[in-house]
Amino acid sequence: MPRYTIDFNDGFDKTLTDLVKSTDATTKADVIRRAVASYSYLKKLQEENHNAKLVVTDNGKVTKEIVLP
Repeated sequence: MPRYTIDFNDGFDKTLTDLVKSTDATTKADVIRRAVASYSYLKKLQEENHNAKLVVTDNGKVTKEIVLP
């Protein structure tokens, strides 16, 4: 299995720590793997439909539209 060494600032490390505590992820590496998998899935959907957007709703009302770079 390939290994990576990545330097993160303290704020990013805190974000990873918080995500481990507030999700069912077991490690910081698990959080990063899930984030990359989610991004890969969303990019694939975008490639299949160039006008695709991620939409956040609240009670059926669109609160945010996110377009992937």
